[in-house]
Amino acid sequence: MTVAVGGAVKRDQLFSEERLQALLSIFSEVVAKSEKALEVPAVNKRYEPTFVWRCAWEQLDLLLLRYSTGHLVAGLKPHLLRLLDLWERSEEKAAALWSEAEREPRRRWAGNISFYNRCFWLVGLALALELEDAPWQRLLKLIGNEGQDALLDRVIATRQPGRPVGTVLCHPKPYARLLAVLDGAKDRQAALLRDFVSHWYAELDRAPRKGMSRLTNLEERPDWYDNHEGVSSYFGYWCVEAVAVAKAFDIDDSLCLGHPHYPGDLLRPDGPSTHPAGEAPKVHAAVPAAKPGLLQRLRRTF
Repeated sequence: MTVAVGGAVKRDQLFSEERLQALLSIFSEVVAKSEKALEVPAVNKRYEPTFVWRCAWEQLDLLLLRYSTGHLVAGLKPHLLRLLDLWERSEEKAAALWSEAEREPRRRWAGNISFYNRCFWLVGLALALELEDAPWQRLLKLIGNEGQDALLDRVIATRQPGRPVGTVLCHPKPYARLLAVLDGAKDRQAALLRDFVSHWYAELDRAPRKGMSRLTNLEERPDWYDNHEGVSSYFGYWCVEAVAVAKAFDIDDSLCLGHPHYPGDLLRPDGPSTHPAGEAPKVHAAVPAAKPGLLQRLRRTF
């Protein structure tokens, strides 16, 4: 059954409409509480940059969940703009309270797959939503890392000529497959893009570093990985990186349409939806909902 939400259809194929709407209610409440908390002077000043940072990324999670539930693509941009506001606020407070040694690890692509991955998502969303130049420049200043990656720098450079491009991949697995799309023959790029999307989720499940368990493997596996397994922080598993490349380099993404991880509607905001209709498997619809507030406690600090 196709479910209409705000003029579009439910896009996520993992959870049922009922489950997604329950998650949306939780996410929305968390963000609303965070916004209220931001108006109150911080008791622990040194923690304030971290709290504001977490509030910023909650905006991205809510944006992606709204995409999953079928909200119109045109309505996603305000979350991206609010994220920029909060991230800038976090950086200003960190600059005043923390040393450079304390600030640097959370801003580095290399060795931090979660930050790299989310920066790639932001670039992809900015390109797909055709973010205006002023906020685009703000985004680039925030993500930094000029000349550090052979792939993401190259994507950014399509809109930012002159940006230094790295010579190595910060995270070869899974992104070597996406780099291969750019370097592949024109008549092979569509198939190579589909290949990346098909392997994306599985190849993000990277082995933990020595001495770390999978539960604490935050540098080698994204913080959102396997969020569907009993925790109400799931917002969808969307390979926005593939959208970024398709948009930036005008690559045919037709073979990716309908894949459960490919957010093809981002590039087709006026519809019809590229996602197949149908309810989610019952095994996933039965995942218990968390109490409001749990999501915020589970948010990881990069």
